Amino acid sequence: MENENIAVGLDIGTTKIVAMIGRKNDYGKMEVLGIGKAKSLGVHRGVVNNITQTIQSIQQAVQDAETSSGMKIKEVVVGIAGQHIRSLQHSDYITRPNGEDVIKEEDIDRLCNQVHKLVMLPGEEILHVLPQDFKVDGQAEIKEPIGMYGARLEANFHVVVGQVSSIRNVGRCIKSAGLELSAITLEPLASAKAVLSQEEKEAGVALIDIGGGTTDLAIFKDGIIRHTAVIPFGGNVITEDIKEGCSIIEKQAELLKIKFGSAWPGENKDNEIVSIPGLRGREPKEISLKNLSKIIHARVIEIIEQVYMEIKNYGHEDQKKKLIAGIVLTGGGAQLQHIKQLVEYITGMDTRIGYPNEHLAGDSDAETTSPMYATAVGLVLNSLESKEKSSLMKRFSHEIATEETVEKAEETEVEEEEKKKEKNKEKEQKTSKRFFDKWAEKFKEFLDNAE
Repeated sequence: MENENIAVGLDIGTTKIVAMIGRKNDYGKMEVLGIGKAKSLGVHRGVVNNITQTIQSIQQAVQDAETSSGMKIKEVVVGIAGQHIRSLQHSDYITRPNGEDVIKEEDIDRLCNQVHKLVMLPGEEILHVLPQDFKVDGQAEIKEPIGMYGARLEANFHVVVGQVSSIRNVGRCIKSAGLELSAITLEPLASAKAVLSQEEKEAGVALIDIGGGTTDLAIFKDGIIRHTAVIPFGGNVITEDIKEGCSIIEKQAELLKIKFGSAWPGENKDNEIVSIPGLRGREPKEISLKNLSKIIHARVIEIIEQVYMEIKNYGHEDQKKKLIAGIVLTGGGAQLQHIKQLVEYITGMDTRIGYPNEHLAGDSDAETTSPMYATAVGLVLNSLESKEKSSLMKRFSHEIATEETVEKAEETEVEEEEKKKEKNKEKEQKTSKRFFDKWAEKFKEFLDNAE
């Protein structure tokens, strides 16, 4: 798996772990070469709480992906979420030694690295530093400062912070599973990569990724990420409520939710009943679908209201921060019946379900284009993009090095030519000197004889 065009994304979720192998085809779309899925046993609300079980689940998912693709996986890009993730806004600046020089990528990197050195709370670590907008010598609202002139470069940043121990535990699981960790990406950023279009990011959009243990939020406006949040509730709490409310086991509750669950109770008639086999020879249980919908409805409202509070915190009611493209729902929870209508009803914003098919090749499997796999697709896309970028940078630096070598060689040639000329000059001077000496001697001899 040394191929530079191939990448592996590993989505460590609360309910499932997905390993996805992908590559870019000739048309710039992503082709899924292999996919592996395993039940996630050691993760709670996006955080690893049992390392041994998590390692086993990772190994199983990776093995499945290897079998389906016929490839060997060495390194992976991992998505991270969980209730320990928080984000903050920060401004910083650098002073450039020469304002007459053009601002380059290195200057922006230097500014970002400066933010990475921020002192966080004990036990916290910076995951992502995302520039919002720049200021060059006091000139504000600059999106792309590269190529401009200026001595002082300032920027507003969106900084994503996570718990060091949680990040280390993920890294430990990957290492123990016999893999290398090439990068860690915030899961809502990966999902956004997979399901949002550039137009939506420009217009303003809120991506809600309803996973098993957490619900992730990412807000974009003017093509830039403006706000991220992780809410520690997901599909699992809905299953838990059904289990308690209907007095059934978790497996049955999950199946009920997937097959008959609806977020809108008005859809079901009172006489609609589903029968569930009893445990060990006990009588079957009859459950009213209206009751089931009421249980789901109550919990979904709670999740959506928490997310909506985060959207309000961002300030979407402000005319400048308005989210014209509304809301995009993705993740396993987005497959719940009538959830789109409920979200529209609570928030009053346009809503659609996000499928990760925009960047996928046309002949992709129907399973792969499910909202469940949005994060995994996004992780592979992100990894492919950064590989492309680094190979371009390598090529670019190689070309520069080659140019420099050629220039040096030319300079050496010129120097050698100069040296040769100098030597020739010296030779000529010596020869003429010798000739003059001989002539002077002969002339002296002639004068002596004349006497």
